[in-house]
Amino acid sequence: MGIVSNVFAGKRYAVLGLARSGLATVETLAASGATVVAWDSREEARAAVADKAELADPAEIDLKGFDGVVVSPGVPLNRHPIAMQAKLAGVPIIGDIELFGLARPTLPPHKVVGITGTNGKSTTTALIHHIIEQAGYPTRMGGNIGLPILGQEPLEPNLKGVGVYVLELSSYQIDLTHSLDCDVAVLLNITPDHLDRYNGFEGYVASKARLFAMQSSDGVAIIDAATEAKHQILDDWSGHEAIEIDSVNVTDQSAWPSLQGPHNLQNARAAIACCRTLGIDLPTIFNALASFASLPHRMQAVRTLNGVLYVNDSKATNPASTAPALAAFPPVNGRPRIHWIVGGLAKTDNLDECAPRFGNVAHAYTIGEAGHMFADLLRSHMAVDDSEMLSAAVRRAARVAQPGDVVLLSPACASFDQFRDFEARGDAFAAAVAALE
Repeated sequence: MGIVSNVFAGKRYAVLGLARSGLATVETLAASGATVVAWDSREEARAAVADKAELADPAEIDLKGFDGVVVSPGVPLNRHPIAMQAKLAGVPIIGDIELFGLARPTLPPHKVVGITGTNGKSTTTALIHHIIEQAGYPTRMGGNIGLPILGQEPLEPNLKGVGVYVLELSSYQIDLTHSLDCDVAVLLNITPDHLDRYNGFEGYVASKARLFAMQSSDGVAIIDAATEAKHQILDDWSGHEAIEIDSVNVTDQSAWPSLQGPHNLQNARAAIACCRTLGIDLPTIFNALASFASLPHRMQAVRTLNGVLYVNDSKATNPASTAPALAAFPPVNGRPRIHWIVGGLAKTDNLDECAPRFGNVAHAYTIGEAGHMFADLLRSHMAVDDSEMLSAAVRRAARVAQPGDVVLLSPACASFDQFRDFEARGDAFAAAVAALE
């Protein structure tokens, strides 16, 4: 059934967007005794909630008297008419994470860890959840990863202690949240992204910073030192303790097969700091780091064939998230060994953030809409094959790569020019690799 809370009983909510989190929201609100109006442009999505909600578009009805409009994080509030409609009616626009925050006082005793950042948050969220699970505490993972948190059963304490909800939080989700007081809040890094939704980079930074602003005085902040030094995010923070990720004195990653590269060292350090704050001992943490398995599409080892490792990093949708992947495979005996598949729907017209690692690349294979532009950018730095199609890039890389080399899909671009999403792109890469002989 998921989370049911009497805090919603007798209230009225409108729900816009009926993908996974929207469906879980309707289930929770209806089961909790709320009146729900719901809408999605897809007929099959509307049909799925017809027995639990009135069907009407919140952007086209009178919202006066509603307690909230719950929107999908994907709804662009800077452009969508629902923003003005709700403002005129004096109704807050919220998300499913805010509903979880409101329901918390009625749930069994628990803690909440919130993780945000431009890059690395999915891996860090999954890693923290894995460590807590290995330590024997009840735990659930949700937010921007896995199942919607409202659709999961509430945690009950066990002999080890209270349960821990581990939430990956995008800036969009934070924007729709006002009551989420994280016991531990983690900010990994901030680089320009999603600027079409914000008033410049500083607006994006301010969105991330709200995760700390919502913490009460006994909360703990874990933050990247460089990010804090540049943006002073904790200047107005009133929490209990702040921990810099770089202060975690761990450098040897050799025992963690799924956590290679400098970016994963930062992810691991953040997870260690978080889990120590939760009272988990270091031997348990290090055992869990060793047993952690890569998430799909995030530096995922797909196959080793003829001595060549094939790695799916399709989740790298901007240059800042590709740069650490290029850093993860340095030259051996002075010979660069990365065969880099790059391209798609570009978010920038340059690869400047990747440039310091160009020396690790033996050959680039450009694909998608940005392929020709990136080929022109890269030719003076490395051998380039303007492959256009992902399957062709895989075949051509396989012909050239030598034992010990790495064929790396880390596109530095969105996927929407050729694929439904980054998952579909990663699956296509894995299928192309599987077809090699």
